[in-house]
Amino acid sequence: MNSLYSELQWLPRVDEGFTGKLKEIDGATEPLGNLLQALALPALDINQLTKLAKALDRLRAGSKSLSPLVPFKLAILSNSTTDMIVPALVASALRYGIALDVIQPSYDQVAQEALTPDSKVNSSKPDAVLFALDYRALPLKLSLGDPDASSATVQGTIGYLQALSNGIKSNSNALCIFQSFAPPVETLFGSLDRALPGTRRNLVENINRELADYVLGSGDVLLDIAGVAETVGLADWHNPQLWNMAKFAFSDELIPLYADYVARTIASIRGKSRKVLILDLDNTVWGGVIGDDGLEGIKVAQGDAQGEAHLAVQRMALDLRQRGIVLAVSSKNTDEIARQPFEKHPEMLLKLDHIAVFQANWNDKATNIQAIANELSLGLDSMVFLDDNPVERGLVRQLLPQVAVPELPEEAAFYARTLAAGGYFEAVAFATEDLKRAGFYQDNARRVTLQKQAGGVDAYLASLDMTIQFQPFDVTGRARIVQLINKSNQYNLTTRRYTDPEVAQAEADPEVFTLQVRLTDVFGDNGMISVLICRPGEPEVWEIDTWLMSCRVLGRKVEHMVLREILEHARAAGIKKLLGVYKPTDRNKLVMDHYSKLGFTNVAEEESGLTRWELIVEGAAPELAPMKVVSSGFGTVKETTLV
Repeated sequence: MNSLYSELQWLPRVDEGFTGKLKEIDGATEPLGNLLQALALPALDINQLTKLAKALDRLRAGSKSLSPLVPFKLAILSNSTTDMIVPALVASALRYGIALDVIQPSYDQVAQEALTPDSKVNSSKPDAVLFALDYRALPLKLSLGDPDASSATVQGTIGYLQALSNGIKSNSNALCIFQSFAPPVETLFGSLDRALPGTRRNLVENINRELADYVLGSGDVLLDIAGVAETVGLADWHNPQLWNMAKFAFSDELIPLYADYVARTIASIRGKSRKVLILDLDNTVWGGVIGDDGLEGIKVAQGDAQGEAHLAVQRMALDLRQRGIVLAVSSKNTDEIARQPFEKHPEMLLKLDHIAVFQANWNDKATNIQAIANELSLGLDSMVFLDDNPVERGLVRQLLPQVAVPELPEEAAFYARTLAAGGYFEAVAFATEDLKRAGFYQDNARRVTLQKQAGGVDAYLASLDMTIQFQPFDVTGRARIVQLINKSNQYNLTTRRYTDPEVAQAEADPEVFTLQVRLTDVFGDNGMISVLICRPGEPEVWEIDTWLMSCRVLGRKVEHMVLREILEHARAAGIKKLLGVYKPTDRNKLVMDHYSKLGFTNVAEEESGLTRWELIVEGAAPELAPMKVVSSGFGTVKETTLV
């Protein structure tokens, strides 16, 4: 069995004091959520995961605050035994900052629970339902060499899964997570099984393909267990003895791996995937030390085993950038020397224009990473730091525990694989704007430079030549809207989280006012940068349920222009008053004065720090900003010139 995956070797090893720290946590005074997450960060085995889950249960029983962990309720429906898995899921979720509550109904009651309105699962109103089904749950009737019968089996299975999804959505409005199916090891024809219609291998592969297509367009989520099983090896994944004895769907040695995959998927649903890959240079991006070996001495060329290992790291970094991950550099080096390979080495795949922030100096890595986070206006929990040096990795973990720092093996050939195994950039949906994210942040760095040169905020804003566009929610923008709602933490007034079905519900409700906001400027398209939901409250009142904005556009008076748009539609709808709430978290102190700055009146303040605000629509006149305004999708298209 491959130890990279079975032992979660991208994670640091467990501290000898793990058990002692676990016992001490009941009497701890600092934020318990942070302590629990720190205990979950190493590669824990099944026994340690179970102990950690029990510690969490004790704290819950004592009504202890788990701040700043994000709560998530998950129901599991399975045709196999899940009792040993649940504690591992709960403990692994802590690794990602999630306080997981698992609803576990009776064994093998999948259809009954999904389709019955008052079932245990539907009554619990979970955030998501995991359909942890394996191939034995499917009616895989052999139809050897019969493509029509094979197709009927596949379509019947997909229809059954769709019915389960529809039942959950109708009865609890939860998000559905479907596992793909790991095919059985045993074959009838050998290699021909994959090609011949009607074999189990062929049926399972076609079901997985159809399931992936369905999920991509439905708003549900795919957990690719077939891919995990193929990665570790189907023979290692399937343990027939465990299935016969306890109806256990996979090897117990792989419980920590499975739990981590489920946990990283939930984290992605809640917007906790990482956004930035920070690269060390010497012996990471290339072999050797540029300051000592010179341009001609570093290893970064085809035909050289060490050079090709480091080129694999560069290739993965470029592929990640193409899907929207921001690249940065943190290197202990002289800046001019560190840039030489990017500018002059003919074998380098990475170039300077791929890097959003380049920090090469003699500061410690933690200081540089903090500077990168500040320049990108992103939290440290968005960062992944790749460095071959264990001392540097240890320092960053100690000083910046929010930063993900994968352990790397001694052999550089496995760096790229180890980075991928960590799942730091897990995604449950895809929006075309994701492809542009890296460019957004690099353009933002150029805007910062312009601001320093412009000689004043007003002159700077005018020089950006901005156009702001307002539209209601629609199908085209939904994936990005859901993504923003679930990942925005800093400029987010309430941090309410909504699934795809819930956003679709708001989109279709004529009583709910929604906005998706986009911004372009002289440097390019910023994409969707703000989302807003207003719901009817008392007569002639709108309650601002959700208001969030990308930190990339701070300081450009976008919030003033959004309020002007809200007021215009409120007046047209006969609304007399807007109500807003600021619900404080450990991440959104940035918007504590949001409503005050926009002219709202503070009408209530609770002990928790939550504040309530109101604005009388009549006479409200937010500040103007120098930008062109385009409003469409509300029955008419309105375009105004620069103001």
